[in-house]
Amino acid sequence: MTMMTRRTLLLLLIRPVMSGSVVADAWTEAKPNIVNQLILSLFLSFLCSAPILLAADGEEASGKPRQPMTLKEIIRPYAGPVEKGVDNTTLYNKVMCGYQGWFAHKLDGYTGENMHWAGGGGDIDQNPPRCSVDLWPDLSECDPDELFPTNYKYADGSPAYVFSSTQKKTVVRHFKWMQEHGIHGVFKQRFGSTFTTDGVFSRDAVKYASGLAALSHCREGANRYGRVYAVMYDVSFHKKMVDAIIKDWTVLYNEMGITKTPAYARHRGGPVVSLWGYGFGHRKVDPAAAERLFKFLKDPKNGGCTIMLGVNNDWGKMKGAKLELLKKYATIVSPWTPGRYRTPDEATTFFDRWMLHDLPICEKYKLDYYPVAFPGFSWANLKYKQNAKLNVIPRLGGKLFWSQVEAVRKHKVNMLYVAMFDEVDEGTAMFKCLNNPPMGRFATYEGYPSDHYLRLTGLAGKAIAGEDVAFPEVQPVPVTYKPMTKEEYDDPERR
Repeated sequence: MTMMTRRTLLLLLIRPVMSGSVVADAWTEAKPNIVNQLILSLFLSFLCSAPILLAADGEEASGKPRQPMTLKEIIRPYAGPVEKGVDNTTLYNKVMCGYQGWFAHKLDGYTGENMHWAGGGGDIDQNPPRCSVDLWPDLSECDPDELFPTNYKYADGSPAYVFSSTQKKTVVRHFKWMQEHGIHGVFKQRFGSTFTTDGVFSRDAVKYASGLAALSHCREGANRYGRVYAVMYDVSFHKKMVDAIIKDWTVLYNEMGITKTPAYARHRGGPVVSLWGYGFGHRKVDPAAAERLFKFLKDPKNGGCTIMLGVNNDWGKMKGAKLELLKKYATIVSPWTPGRYRTPDEATTFFDRWMLHDLPICEKYKLDYYPVAFPGFSWANLKYKQNAKLNVIPRLGGKLFWSQVEAVRKHKVNMLYVAMFDEVDEGTAMFKCLNNPPMGRFATYEGYPSDHYLRLTGLAGKAIAGEDVAFPEVQPVPVTYKPMTKEEYDDPERR
């Protein structure tokens, strides 16, 4: 059947039998006869049960390539609407999420790749399909022009779609969700691969336009819905990468005017720039290059930025030049914790141990401490070749996440970073996801509402700000979805 809008279906079914009635008042003013009642009943049943994707404006889900934004359109300063909402002068008493914004589809007009959907030994458009995500996003609020095809199917045979972070409507809606649930904002991730070619800064990098488009959409979403956002570079600190970051920030600051809206997050006097990966064993740190980057960002000509360093959980054991640079230039340290514990009890023990160790160091060097909480973890599809298990760190209906919130509150820290808003690759997403994903190997939200973790994140913000809030008691619905076993996934004949 050709897909059509609800409006078209309504007109086709109702108009012949309701002479003189219009669609807007057909349900309330018409007095249908028995035939009309039958048609209305069939129509309502169809709307409730049919797995079709419809839009109010008449657009249909399409496999046609979308038209990308030009670099000139992406890079220009923001001149759209601004809603005054979250105070952007401080990160105190706020909960912020990490926002990957790295999802792309080969039809979105940018990279020609199914970025961060493809994986698991294949691609989403092959047969049988393969992917790199363990949670499937809830796209029920999307218009058809935001939806991109896959070869995944739901149990009823209907097609499953994905989204692209390059599409403005989709990203801006995420900020609407943040506003609705009391989430203050996000750190938009910026990866070296999005602005370099062979390690050197390049506007011709394959992912340059798509990465900047997602950042531009975050800027617009934050301004439209009164949220805040900041840039977080996920990088190493060797000379070549530092050169690239400096050139990239120059574009963002001077040409895009990235910090020059009320939505850009500031803290202790300057716009926040986070540099994630400092001091990790697998991330090279050239002290001379790192100091050059820190001085550049601190320079008023480049924004006079407040530097936040994403560090390993044992950062307090750093020695030598790395530690001295941290003490001299950083204002915020954010120790990484996802995967360090697997149960609420382990989380409580972990936070007690490390916060008691770290907080005195922060006080001594006038550093703000920015703890990280995560809801659970799963990367069976991303690590398919390594035989990774599904749902390896269970969410427990939000109890794992809330145990971390309580630990932060216990130690009287009033800042919290949540990993992550949209990270379906590693199963840490907080945004809306399905309990009835396509046939395959997927985790679910265990029967809790699709906005359950958005709600918990908003409540976490209230908790760390000193409000008397408790974990909400929500009754999950039974989950009928059964993920395939690895044997079934590997061999379609065994399904």
